[in-house]
Amino acid sequence: MKIYTKKGDTGETSLFGGDRVSKSTKRINAYGTVDELNSFLGLAASRGLSEKGADYLRKIQELLLVLGADLATPLSKKTRIKRIAEDNIRFLEDAIDDLDDELEPLKNFILPGGSQAGATLHIARTVCRRAERAVVSCNETENISDETLTFLNRLSDFLFVIARYENKQAGIHEETWKPDRQ
Repeated sequence: MKIYTKKGDTGETSLFGGDRVSKSTKRINAYGTVDELNSFLGLAASRGLSEKGADYLRKIQELLLVLGADLATPLSKKTRIKRIAEDNIRFLEDAIDDLDDELEPLKNFILPGGSQAGATLHIARTVCRRAERAVVSCNETENISDETLTFLNRLSDFLFVIARYENKQAGIHEETWKPDRQ
C-alpha cells in the first residue's frame, strides 16, 4: 500500500464514515493538534524519561490515537471505533495522584523548563491546552463527546505533574516565579 493517495491534493480529506471535508475545518484542526501533541510526547519520551514516566507516556500516546479517531468520526456515524471513555479519564486522574504523591506541594507558580524531558513535557502541556481550545471551538458547531473535552483537560493537568516529576527524577530544582513587588 502506498503512503500517498492523492485524494487530499485539492485541500479536502475524509472523516471516518466517508464524509469529505475541507482540511481547514475546526474538526480537522482539533485532531491535527492532538496529533501534534502526540508527536511532542514522542519527543519527550526520547529525552530520557524515568521508567514510570515512559510507561505512562506510552499509554497516553495510545490513548491520543483513540482520541484522534474519536474526533475524526462524527458522533452521528455508526462507524465502530473505540472512543475516549470515563475509564480513560480515571486512568489520568490515578496517574496524576500517583506522580503528585512524590512531589512537594506547590506554593508558587513555577517557570516551565528544567531537564530536557521536563521542558519538553511543559511544551506538550501547552500544545494540549491548544488542542483543548480547538476541540471546544469545534464543539460550538459540531457534536463532540463530553469525555473528549474532559480527557484533554485532565491530560494537561497530567502533563504539568509529569513534567515536575521528571524534573525531580533528574535532580533539577524547580524555579519559582516571584513577581516584582515594586
